[in-house]
Amino acid sequence: MPAPDTTPVQTRSIALHHLMFLGEAGRPMVFCHGFGMDQTLWRHLAPRYADRHRVVLMDHVGSGASDTAAYRRDRYTTLEGYIQDVLSVLEAFDLREVVFVGHSVSAMVGLEASLRAPERFHSLIMLGASPRYLVDEDYPGGLTGRDVEDLLTGFDLNREAWADQMARQAAANPGRPELAQEVKRAFLAAEPSILRQFARTTFAVDVRSDLGACRHPVLLLQSREDPIVPVAVSEYLKEAIPGARLHFLETSGHFAQLSAPDEVGQAMDLFLDRLERRHD
Repeated sequence: MPAPDTTPVQTRSIALHHLMFLGEAGRPMVFCHGFGMDQTLWRHLAPRYADRHRVVLMDHVGSGASDTAAYRRDRYTTLEGYIQDVLSVLEAFDLREVVFVGHSVSAMVGLEASLRAPERFHSLIMLGASPRYLVDEDYPGGLTGRDVEDLLTGFDLNREAWADQMARQAAANPGRPELAQEVKRAFLAAEPSILRQFARTTFAVDVRSDLGACRHPVLLLQSREDPIVPVAVSEYLKEAIPGARLHFLETSGHFAQLSAPDEVGQAMDLFLDRLERRHD
């Protein structure tokens, strides 16, 4: 349900990001989706926190039910536009001590936002996160530059075939073939030019140099078999982010919030409960 008695700035923010609110009290918890998806990605996970948190669900501009007309390519050529959007939502509703839950590239959006406005954040939960998707010297990112160009070429040649292949790879889960179909539908529902630009923006990300500046508690959640983010990348994040905790999930694919929401929720609960006990 939308927030009651909104100001004009809040009303605009709700429309821009199709903001949805669950719960009315408690520490804010903001859920942010990654490339090609929208807030429905969290439907099995977010409601479980509505009795303890003020849950906020958002769509990136150009995704889901956001105001696609507001999308400007120059703003979203890098992560900076997405970072500023998150900060704008937090400012519009004066959200502080936020638990930020980011999937895939949005995990890094949350990290960068927390460096810009640390007073608004409590902790970061990163699901399937990567600070850089491309391999580099002594860094096992997972993809090469040629892989990315082939991916974009496939998108241009046959978007439906691309969506099918990409979804089968990203949501690979032998026991849950319907997950790949859901991801494929999301890819095909997105506006093509925006989706393509989001892909290029995502695969150009490199925030490795900023990881050591993080001062908030961080939980890294990683599927043991994720074709998008190798295990070595999660281990790299654990070493690079001060005090970060890494928890491996007994599921496969890049969308653990769909394939194993209970396991993800249990890991989140343990992390947040530990933080609360630490402050008691």
